[in-house]
Amino acid sequence: MSTAFSIGLSGMQAAQVQLGVSAHHIANLATADLQRRQVASQSLPAGGVRTEVQSSGGMGEDLARDLVQQRQARHLYVANLRTVQAADHLLGTLLDTFT
Repeated sequence: MSTAFSIGLSGMQAAQVQLGVSAHHIANLATADLQRRQVASQSLPAGGVRTEVQSSGGMGEDLARDLVQQRQARHLYVANLRTVQAADHLLGTLLDTFT
């Protein structure tokens, strides 16, 4: 798999994790002892990101922040999807050249 595919897919997975965490917060707004979580992302030397869900140590609701994080996750997902689509298009063009 090419580097562009790997980078795009890892970015899409990171966005999916972020979306899941913020959705969990929104779904559990009425829970009295909601333990907030956060997503920690780290760039990898070969490209892409590694994500990990951690406890943020905070409690309670922050609906505005969760909605913003969902929007950010959506944009992150779409941007990385465009990377995968561009890599796919380039690979297709390359294969067309050799056939």
